[in-house]
Amino acid sequence: MAFKPVAFEPYGRKRSAWRVPRWLLLLLLGAAAGAGGMWFVQERMLPPRLSAAESSALKSQLALAEQDRDRARRDLAATTQKLDATVAERKQLADELAADRERTRNARADQEFLIASLPPDPRGGAVEVRAARLTRDGGEMNYEVLLTRPKGGNPPLAGVMQFIVTGLAGGVERHITLEPIKISVGAHQSLRGSVPLPAAFTPKLTTISVFDRPGGKQLGMRVLYVN
Repeated sequence: MAFKPVAFEPYGRKRSAWRVPRWLLLLLLGAAAGAGGMWFVQERMLPPRLSAAESSALKSQLALAEQDRDRARRDLAATTQKLDATVAERKQLADELAADRERTRNARADQEFLIASLPPDPRGGAVEVRAARLTRDGGEMNYEVLLTRPKGGNPPLAGVMQFIVTGLAGGVERHITLEPIKISVGAHQSLRGSVPLPAAFTPKLTTISVFDRPGGKQLGMRVLYVN
């Protein structure tokens, strides 16, 4: 029978070499797989990452966009302010126009009342000379004449008004026929102006005549003093 030697170990049985724990190995493998999956997703599926220069350019574009937005806001505020001012101005103008129309309406009513209160033209006619004021001013005669139509004024009646002035020139009585003045009489027409007189002529009386045309049919007439 063969004899097999046995090694003597005075300090007990020798320990085996150290091994990595199974759980740590699995943890490291999971971390590596997660990092690889993250890298795959970033590189393959997500949009490419920007470089430093691209990031700087993007920030510059963003700053410019914010400046444009702020400028647009300021422009909008200024435009809104101008619009509000325009609306207020138009409202004021509309109010002033309404007030002017009301004053005009009242003035027209007052005028109609005053015309109706004037005495009628004693000669009558299709066109009446209801009132007139004639004044001498140097070598001219100023006139204010009110013509009316007793039978209504629609449509207006076109014609001419002519002055025949009687006065003295060098101590001799003269009759001066002045140039006709165009008229268009509705219910009434007020005429103001001045006409030239001959030199050294002193007017005394004036015949105001209304014709349908120069040298045509007489529609009205009145004789008044010149002041």
